[in-house]
Amino acid sequence: MTMNQTYNTNELYRTADLSLTAALSCLGFVIQDVEQLNSRRAVFTFENTRELAEAVARYWRREIKVEPQDFFNELKTIKTRIYER
Repeated sequence: MTMNQTYNTNELYRTADLSLTAALSCLGFVIQDVEQLNSRRAVFTFENTRELAEAVARYWRREIKVEPQDFFNELKTIKTRIYER
């Protein structure tokens, strides 16, 4: 599995991409669950909505703008959630 690989169901959007997860968090999307794959990898789950799908598409087109400090802080918070488990 690569870091940008995503897993989608009708109700859930799952991704192992840390940067995408941080960007979505900066935009106000809430991480519903963190599934630990191993000591260094995790899959993040979001509620699968039209708004989320649009944000993910904008992310991959490099159209999302977030404050650098907010992004860095989200990365730290997400990493803490991974390593606390």
